[in-house]
Amino acid sequence: MKRLHLYVIRSFIGPFIMTFFIVLFILLMQFLWKYVDDLVGKGLDFAVLAEMMFYASFALLPLAFPLAMLLASIMTFGSLGENYELVAMKASGISLFRIMKPLVVIAVIITGMAFYFSNNVIPKTNLKFSTLLYSVKQQKPELIVQPGVFTNEMDGYSIKVSRRDSKTKMLYDVMIYDHTKAQANESVTVADSGFMRITEDKKFMVLTLFDGINYQEDETKGARNKDNHGFHRRKFEEQTIRIALRGFDFNRRDESIFRNQYRMLNTTELKLMQDTLALDYRDRLEKYMIQLSANQTISRKMINLIALNDSLKRDIDVPAADSVFDFDAYFSGLDKWVQAEIARTALQNARSNMQTINMYQGQLYVKKKTLNKYLMELHRKYTLSIAVLIFFFIGAPLGAIIRKGGLGMPVIVSILLFIFYYILSMSGEKSAREDAWSMVSGMWFSSFVFLPLGVWLTYKAVTDSAIMSAETYTRFFSRLGLTKLFGKKKETE
Repeated sequence: MKRLHLYVIRSFIGPFIMTFFIVLFILLMQFLWKYVDDLVGKGLDFAVLAEMMFYASFALLPLAFPLAMLLASIMTFGSLGENYELVAMKASGISLFRIMKPLVVIAVIITGMAFYFSNNVIPKTNLKFSTLLYSVKQQKPELIVQPGVFTNEMDGYSIKVSRRDSKTKMLYDVMIYDHTKAQANESVTVADSGFMRITEDKKFMVLTLFDGINYQEDETKGARNKDNHGFHRRKFEEQTIRIALRGFDFNRRDESIFRNQYRMLNTTELKLMQDTLALDYRDRLEKYMIQLSANQTISRKMINLIALNDSLKRDIDVPAADSVFDFDAYFSGLDKWVQAEIARTALQNARSNMQTINMYQGQLYVKKKTLNKYLMELHRKYTLSIAVLIFFFIGAPLGAIIRKGGLGMPVIVSILLFIFYYILSMSGEKSAREDAWSMVSGMWFSSFVFLPLGVWLTYKAVTDSAIMSAETYTRFFSRLGLTKLFGKKKETE
């Protein structure tokens, strides 16, 4: 039995490692398509891009582990069934549970690894990735001069060229506006041609111009007081201009700005943040309810004041606390102008309360959504880890039933199952985020659906049920009498 266990383990390890890196690569390509606009044209070093890809790969591990487990288990048991090795093992008196036993242990170990990465490693890599991505987004794009368009990336300068030779890098018909002294077009340089280069430290741009003219406004007071300002014109055969560049060098931001976000915390920190946010939410809710209850009633002082201002000066019996007060009888006995005053005041209070409710509702909604994000992240660390074990109990019996190995049928079945799981997960998370469902029901909805499916498939595989055979469904429909119905239709045709 030990040799058999080792054989099953060796048959599983290879497909699992292969499918794990394939899935991780596919998910990483999806990440590149998502952030390609933020990375292109920034002049980033390869080391920065490699570091970002490294951190992003860790963030994708929670999705890669379950899908790799599903693919590898279907491929392993499908290959054993296709080569009749499962039949030989069962003929020797070995049950499917005993064949699956070593892989169950491996699935539990991988589940623990997935939770360890999700709880301890991924929050740190998410922090570094978010900080690095924010630093990349804040960096200015690489300076590229487009022909026929003014380039304003340099502080205080606008540059336009008519044509650019892609081979020699020569610029033709160069026009430069100097705004460094906060004056509009105070200095204009026009040149026949020129070269442009950026220093290695990306702090300066050096322009070498040929055969040009520089137009400079006269800064003397006498010239400035005239209606037509004077200017100086200077011709040159070669001129070098050095322009300081700001924001083109890559600067890393401080990680502390993202430290308390929900994706950067482990389970212990998430529980602490959950308690803090829940306490703040309850305090704000109680505060708003007290304020609304105070605004929704017309105080007895105001009623007495209105009644005392009546010309009749009637005596008003102030009702005692917790007693029944017949407001209709009291209101009908008042003068018309007093009734109108009370109605006007009540209408103002109602409108004020409606505005207050709308404002408080928006604030409470934002607070509750923030709290839900931390709760969802806490549950997600468990659900994605348990999904590894659930997908094993789906993939292993399904592979034994399908009896097809390789990357054909297993890949199709795995992708369909994972897409269905992902749709259920997103639906449950959205319901939990909007408080339509409880947090447990929403975050564990996909697990509640797939766990019975895994139990049912395992039972069918152990009992050698031919659920993938066409004869099984033919017999089922024949019992319902549908085959006779279809047969009569064919005869009439």
